[in-house]
Amino acid sequence: MNVLDDLAGGLVVSCQPLPDDPDDPMRDPYVQARVAAAVVRGGAAAVRVNGPDDVRAVRAAVDVPVIGLYKHGAADVFITPTAAHALEVALAGAEIVAIDATDRPRPDGRAFADTVRVLRERTDALILADVSTAAEGVAAVEAGADAVATTLSGYTPTSPPTDGPDLGLVERLVALLPVPVIAEGRYRNTEQIGQAFEAGAHAVVMGNAVTSPLWITRRLVPATPRAASAPK
Repeated sequence: MNVLDDLAGGLVVSCQPLPDDPDDPMRDPYVQARVAAAVVRGGAAAVRVNGPDDVRAVRAAVDVPVIGLYKHGAADVFITPTAAHALEVALAGAEIVAIDATDRPRPDGRAFADTVRVLRERTDALILADVSTAAEGVAAVEAGADAVATTLSGYTPTSPPTDGPDLGLVERLVALLPVPVIAEGRYRNTEQIGQAFEAGAHAVVMGNAVTSPLWITRRLVPATPRAASAPK
């Protein structure tokens, strides 16, 4: 039994500030640790956390698995883009490290398999491959990934953008892969969560719709009379 078994049939909550807003008031390790503690109290099976400082703070605050990642840089590959970033997150206390496993060039010039090898040599962390297509998922497992997530569907040139989650990709990956498939990306309500599990997902990740007051408020305000009457 490994830590991925703790996620089975559960909700994973992503506790992160908005990556495209450097002034997000939630950008603070203490704040993220409190957010993580709240969602765990609410029943989250695990949390997904960005950056070694936040991982350390959250790890000290919760007793569920921590999926760590490290968003860095402006290149296409920015979710744990290098082996060094992956190692930092693992050493900060993440039991699972999420890594961009698309076939796009990585800033350090390494292949995804090279990053897997570095983590295997230095840590006991499991590896979650964030992908955008079924082919990327297959390649990631061949390279040594312990699980695959649909995180990047709709965010790469090879995956068409959609407003909702890519349930079709979940189904395809479940049919193709011998490892857990985690549904992530634009999950915003209970109906979508149920659909993901019906498609065979091992776990479902929700993020902004739960843990970002800034994101939630920006989606709600346009429905108000004040927003409708504001100068364009």
